[in-house]
This record gives sequence, C-alpha cells and structure tokens, in this order.
Amino acid sequence: MTEQHQDAATAAEQNTTHFGFKTVAAQEKVSLVANVFHSVAAKYDVMNDLMSLGIHRLWKRFTIDCSGVRPGHKVLDLAGGTGDLTALFSRRVGPTGQVILADINESMLNVGKDKLRDLGLVNNISYVQANAEALPFADNSFDIITIAFGLRNVTNKDAALRSMFRVLKPGGRLLVLEFSKPTEAWLSKVYDLYSFKLLPAMGQLVANDRESYQYLAESIRMHPDQETLKQMMDDAGFSQTSYHNLTGGIVALHRGYKF
Repeated sequence: MTEQHQDAATAAEQNTTHFGFKTVAAQEKVSLVANVFHSVAAKYDVMNDLMSLGIHRLWKRFTIDCSGVRPGHKVLDLAGGTGDLTALFSRRVGPTGQVILADINESMLNVGKDKLRDLGLVNNISYVQANAEALPFADNSFDIITIAFGLRNVTNKDAALRSMFRVLKPGGRLLVLEFSKPTEAWLSKVYDLYSFKLLPAMGQLVANDRESYQYLAESIRMHPDQETLKQMMDDAGFSQTSYHNLTGGIVALHRGYKF
C-alpha cells in the first residue's frame, strides 16, 4: 500500500476526510461538495472549455473510443454532471441500448437533462440521482461504467469502486477519467501556477465564484496518483487494470474489467 493510500485509510478510520486541503468530518464532505457543484452548475460547461482550452472534449472522446461500446449496450455515466459522455454514448448504443446519467448533485443533473433534451437525445437516456458509494442498481447491470472528473469528489473512494464493481456485468469494463499527477517536474510547476493562481481568478471572473474553483484545484492535488488509483481498483476486484496518461499526466484514464 502506498503512503497516499495509507493516509486515506487512516483518515477513514478516524471518520475524517479531505475537502481540498482542509480536513473535515467525513459526513460533512457530501454537503460541502454539493454546495460547490450547486454553485458552479450553471457555468460548468463554459468553465470546462475555458479551463482546458477545449481539450476536455478530446479526453472524453478518447474515453469513449477506449470503452468498447457497441449498439445495445447498457452504460452508466456516473458523476455524469452535464452529460458530455452521456451524449456521446447515447449515439453509440443506439435505440436498443440505454445510458443512465447518474449524479449525486441535483443541480448538475438538471443542467444535464436540459442540455441533452435540447440536443434531441431523449429516447435511450434516463436520469438517476445517486451516491457512487451505494449505487441503487442491481448486481451485474451494466456493460460499461464511466466516471469522469468525479471520483476525486467522492468521500469513500474504495466503497465507490466496490459499488461500481458490483453493478458491472461480468466481462464489463470501468473507465475512470480523472485529473492526476504530471509526469514531468517542469510541467508540475507550470500546472501548480495555473491551478492556484489563474484558475481561481478565472472562476471569480466568469462564475463569480473563486472559492469553488480553489477547492477544485486543491481536490486534484489530494486525489490519488496513477499507481495508487490502479492499486485501489485492483483491491476493489477489477482485473487487467491499466492507465493511460493524457496531456503529460495532467489527466489519466484508468481501465479495469470485471471477470
């Protein structure tokens, strides 16, 4: 077990967890994160494009391409927020498939519903407000589960991964797209400058919300690195786990299978 994973386990035992760089009671994190996403929901898509210079769309398309999705598949887009992946999956699974957009945050889910309906994507999409740690679905329900930029906000990541494993069908795959650790020291320095100076200022200017974007930057730094997350997926029962670094490790796509 890595030092990061040990720290997380110790915090869980003490009923505390991280909210950005702060240590809070574990039961408080859900409401604190909820407040962040209630605040940013309306400007979430605009800020995503600005923060990543649009590159988040390429990361998401790469995730779809790695998913092995086919017509007729049943897909869970967990922490799916405003529905970018759901829209892409909806077109791939076709009329015989189904995509469930699930998010713990009602505001984000409502933005996603409105956007997808405006795109005319209604026939094979359903919406569920759900906590990733205790998914309200039957065992062996989904061919594919994705969670994009959501796992770092989950209080008990180990419980969430176990819950995802439970509802995945045998032979199905999980894809975790998340901010991670840059692979080069110079990139880490540039990324830190961007994250802690420019990002909160951008959040203030565009969304009138500096604090939420300060939290988002801090939450990225507190998220497990690539190898630690891979081990967590192994511990949850996934097989053939692997990861692919994107944009120098600023983002990583982890994959695992249920056999």
